[in-house]
Amino acid sequence: MGEDNTPEENELSGRAKVPAAAVPLLGVVAVLAGVLIAYLNRDFTGWFAYAPLSNKPFIANGAALVTQGTQIGLAVMVAGLLLLAFWAGYRLGRRSSPASSTGRSRR
Repeated sequence: MGEDNTPEENELSGRAKVPAAAVPLLGVVAVLAGVLIAYLNRDFTGWFAYAPLSNKPFIANGAALVTQGTQIGLAVMVAGLLLLAFWAGYRLGRRSSPASSTGRSRR
């Protein structure tokens, strides 16, 4: 087979396959948990202000304040998205690295 195609180096062990599937699954779970946390902790507050020059009150319907729970949910969601982006970049880089390191092109 040659030096470059030794079976011991090309095959992944069973232990190495489990974390490869767990990383994107963990990222998806983090994104979904973050969305759920942010959605359940939203706080809608109506408010009004008096505009003295126009003699009419200003009412803003549906003004939303970002609560601490919503911020935590959004942070968890962003962490999950970053984990998925890192995993995708790692997989794409790992797929193209053997061809570039040996000087051969893949077709």
